[in-house]
Amino acid sequence: MARTHSTAVPAGLVAHPLGTFRTAQAKHTYAHPGAEVARLHDRGLLHRLADGYYAVVPRTMVGRGWMPELETAAAGIASAIYGPDNIVVMGVSAARLHGAIPRALATAIVAVPQQHRPIGLSDRQAVVRFVKRNTQGLDAERHNTEPGSTLVTTIEQTVLDLAHRPKLGDTEIDVPAAVATLYARSDKARLQSLAAEQRRIASLSRARTWAGQ
Repeated sequence: MARTHSTAVPAGLVAHPLGTFRTAQAKHTYAHPGAEVARLHDRGLLHRLADGYYAVVPRTMVGRGWMPELETAAAGIASAIYGPDNIVVMGVSAARLHGAIPRALATAIVAVPQQHRPIGLSDRQAVVRFVKRNTQGLDAERHNTEPGSTLVTTIEQTVLDLAHRPKLGDTEIDVPAAVATLYARSDKARLQSLAAEQRRIASLSRARTWAGQ
């Protein structure tokens, strides 16, 4: 049976960061959130990211098979768990958002204040991995995505993170080139200062080597 799209998504659900929420969070909108969320999903107004996690389909994309980028999906899921101001997209995922890794990845990395098990996505063969860090102490900036903005490590922070843990995200083959690309675009004084503050001098040295410096 063809899906219909006549029912609008309630403003309370659209208002969630990156339009992403857990089914239980819909209880503020519906008395029986499970059934109502399932109904909106069946009508193509919600996209199921993972078990219990949904994203609001942009109005202009309803009925067109919309699926958010992996990094956006990861940020939305993490925001639904910890709140948008307590999560930072980092590592290879930040490199992707900064344009330093062109190919799509199968693992997304998000810094969070408390450890959380990895979450496998149900709309693709991919996983969101969470890294416990002091997210307030990371050098981060706002990055705009289609559903909204999210915090992402700056170019300088991303250089240090990648050089410090190149295997994080199972994309080690892409890391040296990504670091070289980002290093060339970085503020060298800021990079040196961050490395000193975060005790990542060895990571900075590795990054410089990869960048041919």
